[in-house]
Formats: sequence, C-alpha cells, structure tokens
Amino acid sequence: MDTEILGVLVLFIVTVLLAIPLGKYCAKVFKGEKTWLDLLKPVEKMIFKISGIDPDEEMDWKQNMKAMLWLNVIFFVWAFVILITQSLHPFWNPDGIASMEPTTAFNTAISFMTNTNLQHYSGETGASYFTQLLVFCFLQFVSAATGIAAMALLFKGIVQKQATHLGNFYQLFLKSSTRILLPISVLVAIILVIQGIPSTFEGAAPVITLEGDTVNVARGPVAPMVTIKQLGTNGGGYFGPNSTHPFENPNYITNLIENCIILLIPIALVFAFGFYIGKPKVGYYFFGAMTVIFMSFVAISIYYEMSGNPNITAMGIDNTLGNMEGKEMRFGTAASSMWGVSTTSTSNGSVNSMHDSHTPLSGGIFILDMMINAIYGGVGVGFINFFVFVVIAVFISGLMVGRTPELFGKKIEAKEVKIAALVAIAHPFFILVSTAIASYLAANNPDIGWLANPSFHGFSEMLYEFTSAAANNGSGFEGLGDATPFWNILCGVVMILGRFIPIIGPIAIAGSLASKKYIPESAGTLKVESFAFTAVLLSVIIIIAALSFFPALALGPIAEFFSR
Repeated sequence: MDTEILGVLVLFIVTVLLAIPLGKYCAKVFKGEKTWLDLLKPVEKMIFKISGIDPDEEMDWKQNMKAMLWLNVIFFVWAFVILITQSLHPFWNPDGIASMEPTTAFNTAISFMTNTNLQHYSGETGASYFTQLLVFCFLQFVSAATGIAAMALLFKGIVQKQATHLGNFYQLFLKSSTRILLPISVLVAIILVIQGIPSTFEGAAPVITLEGDTVNVARGPVAPMVTIKQLGTNGGGYFGPNSTHPFENPNYITNLIENCIILLIPIALVFAFGFYIGKPKVGYYFFGAMTVIFMSFVAISIYYEMSGNPNITAMGIDNTLGNMEGKEMRFGTAASSMWGVSTTSTSNGSVNSMHDSHTPLSGGIFILDMMINAIYGGVGVGFINFFVFVVIAVFISGLMVGRTPELFGKKIEAKEVKIAALVAIAHPFFILVSTAIASYLAANNPDIGWLANPSFHGFSEMLYEFTSAAANNGSGFEGLGDATPFWNILCGVVMILGRFIPIIGPIAIAGSLASKKYIPESAGTLKVESFAFTAVLLSVIIIIAALSFFPALALGPIAEFFSR
C-alpha cells in the first residue's frame, strides 16, 4: 500500500478512536454530570457573578436564541472597533501594522464572529499581535463555543418533555469553552511549540539569506492561535499562506496532529448525541452515514491528485509524484487531499495546499463538500445541519410506509417539516443568487479585475467564494481578487445568514418537539439506527445536493474537467 494513503487511513482511525471517549465526555458535560474538570466551577461561578447571569435559569428556545444573538452582536462590535483602530493600540503592535479599511474590518469581524474566518487580508501583515490574540484567537474560542452550545440545546430539545425547559445557553456556552475547548487547546499548543511552531511577542526577526540579502521574517504568538483555529473548526491563519506556512505547519507530524484535531470534535459530537439520548447506536449510524460520503470524497480527490495532470504527462514531463502544483513537498498529494476534504467537511477552512491548483474534480469535491455542509461540519453546527436532513428523511420515510413520522418518540408534523425545508433551501439560495450577481457583474465589466482565470475556472472561483461564505468555511480558491468592497460586504451578509438561519431553524424544531407528548416505541416505529434509514438519509442528502447545485457545478469544475 502506498505510504501516503496509509498515512491517511492511520490518521482517520486514530481520530475516531479518540473521538469516541471524547463524545462520552461531552455528553456528560452537556448533562451537567460530574467530570474531572469540575475543578473549574469556581472560575465559572465568578464569571457568571460578574456578568449578572443566572446559569441555572431555564429558558425556552426563543430566549436561548435571543441570548445567542445578543452575545454575538457584542462580539462583532468588539472586533470591528478593534480592527478599525488597530494603528492606535499602544502595545502588542511591534511592527506598526495599520488599521483595517472599514469594509475589510466589517467582513473580518463578521467572518471570525460566525466561525468562518474568511480572510480578505494577509494575517501577518494585516493584524497586530493584539488583534491576533484578543480579537481573532478570542473569537475562535467563542464562535466555536456558540456552535457547541447551540447543538447541546438541540440535544436537550429532542429528549426534553417541556418546551419552557430547554436549558441555558450561557451555561452551555461557558462550559463548552472551559470544559472542552480550553483543556484540549492547552495540551495541543504545548505539543505544537515542541514541534517548532513559534510563540513569542517579539517583532519580525531580521534574517540574512544564503544570497546575502536581509529579510524580516514575521513571527508572533502563532502556536496558540493555530491550535484553536484547527480545534474549533475556525481555519483563519496567523499567516497569509495559512497552514502551508512552515511556522504554522512545519512538518508531516504537525500536519497529522492538526488534521486530527480538525476532525476530532466534530466527529466526537456525533457520538455525543447517541450517548446523550441514551442510544449510542444512533450516533454510530449517523457517523457511518457521514463517513460514507467523507471517505468517498477523500478517495476521489486522492485519485485525481495522485494521477496528476494528463496534459503534463502528454508533454513528456515526469508526473510520477502526481499533481504537485500548489502543494508542499513535505506533505504530498494524498495528505493535501485529505486535508482539503477534512477542512471543507468540517467548515474549518484552513489549507495546506492551494485549492485553486487542484485538479478540476478534486476542487469540485471541495465545493460540493461545503454545499452539503453536513458531513461532520463545524463544531456543533455540523450536527445541527445534519439534523435538518434527518427530519426530512424521517418525513419521507413516514410517507413511504403510510404512517405519521416519528423521531425519538415525537411526531414530525407540518410545522417541523416546513422549517427544515426552509433551512435546506436557504443554503443553496444564498450561494446561487450571490454567485449569479457576481457573474453578471464580471461578465458585463471585463476590466473589473476580480478573476485571475477566465471561463469555467473563473466561475468556479466565484462559486467557491460564496459557497465558503455560506457554509462558514473560510477557505478560497484564491485566484479571486476578493479584497474589494463588493466582496467584503456581500460575503459578510452571506456569512451572517449562513451562520444563524441554520442554527435558529433546527432549534425552533427542537423547541416544537419538546412541547409534544412522548409516544412510546412500538412495532411500527421507524428506527433511525438501521441500515434502511441510513440509506434513505444518504439518498436525501445526495438528491437535495444534486438538485440544488448540479447546474452550477456543471458550469464550473465539471465543465473544466471535460474541457481539458
């Protein structure tokens, strides 16, 4: 077996083996059961006391969503103000980095607040140490905690029997930060520092090159930000080249570690659902459904990247290493493909290769991955998006057998199906309408200067940008000139809608289910922990994605593939 492929398999197996016990632990945290990190209770009580919040107050789904939205408004205002006043900060700015232009600051504040981390600036030259830590690193924690807390509310709504007792968002939000994200981040950051990733407050270091020239090499508190950017499925790089930069990802070992933690919590939270509701098999079946698609995408991407570009082979050039354009020699094609599928599956958005340089179908897989937006997904919200497909699949299954559909002892009726359908339709609507607007402007303004590539690939660049924004992913093809007011503002709007509508809709469904009478299982109850339902669920995901996005994909990566 090729050692590159073996590395991919080992990485995935180890991640799953770590995710199962982590899922059990997360379920205990959400239930309020005793864990070894209860020693942090005094700190949590002090934070709640200072903020004047009662963490034991039970809220309904509307109160919880209001708490989430207001908290995120505060995060946005904090980030925006810091970004537009960056040059005025009296400390932690040794390189004198200037303030951000207002539309870039608007886009960046929304991007990090929504866990997207789409960067229309270059990290090391666009943000001071103060901004990197107290804005970006801070938002990478709280945006991830927001998604986990929202998912925990969904868990509670599914098993709860009172609509007015859906938990407390503030409590779940803080516990997600202190009990899940923080301890793992500290451990991984220490490992990354040992592996050579810098963590310093000193300014850029002057270095004399082999040619005798002096260059200033940017550095800073990189290790802690890299850790939470991967663990919290954020993806925003400290440096412009992101995880291709040797200070963010210096060797194959760090590549394995970072790819592992990208997948770790999203997979663990799928298992956590089964443990939370007392049916671990449900979590395993849901994980299996996601993994069928995930591994299929990984296999397709690896095949085409390791096969290389046939046009180069036709020129008589050695192509045995595969398509190495835009890739790091220390990682190779298979690890780059695995990273690309991992990050687009988890809404992470970091890159260890240039997605714009991947073969057409491999790049198309990355786009489709974000279009589905429910394969593991961003921390918390990935499972929330997946739940929408579960509701639709349960409804369709009920129609097929002529029985009122039920999910975990609660009837799925018109209200829940309508909400799920609206959420499922909203995602392609944001992507396709925005891409159409950009395509129209580019076609009618040939000197607009957005596209580095014409024709099919240029369309893919615009489609990828809006898909990434709507999926709260943050990666890009990067052949697109996106640092303009048009892209800053429109992508900002898409990121907000793409973040909160898919959270609010499923939580509303959970609130509705919580108010319904529990129906004991019977011989006619549809078991979601079965191969039959898993097949229906996969069919629903594939059909919805195909119907929604195939025409756009046909105009971009598919057309490019057949035109080579």
